[in-house]
Amino acid sequence: MRNLFALFTMLLAVLSFTGCSLDETENFRFVALPIESVEIPESFDLNETYEIKVTYLRTSDCAFFEGFDIVKEDTTIRTVAAIGSMLSDSDDCKEVLEEVETSFNFIVLYPDTYLFKFYTGEDANGEAEYLEIEVPVNE
Repeated sequence: MRNLFALFTMLLAVLSFTGCSLDETENFRFVALPIESVEIPESFDLNETYEIKVTYLRTSDCAFFEGFDIVKEDTTIRTVAAIGSMLSDSDDCKEVLEEVETSFNFIVLYPDTYLFKFYTGEDANGEAEYLEIEVPVNE
């Protein structure tokens, strides 16, 4: 019985390691999707949670929204990018210019004015451009 268990364990281990190949490449890449517009309150109250609505541009039928990358640059400065996955092994992707609305929740933790920098794309030189919005916090 012990030998049967050991044999089963070894067989399971061999199948686990041969079932996947580390040499396979991913068929997608992550991309920043340009943000077209933002709905955000004119002011915040401390320790409250707010829904921030974002409209981003889906540029290809091979691009799929994955979420937001929100980077805390300083105490009350946030850089926000909509992140999508783009299929990289498909030759039949079509350009679409579809505006899609989504949102994220934001908790106000500091009493100072917040500066949000929403990624809107790149300029002609390939430099990132942002829509900057300041939101004061009520005392």
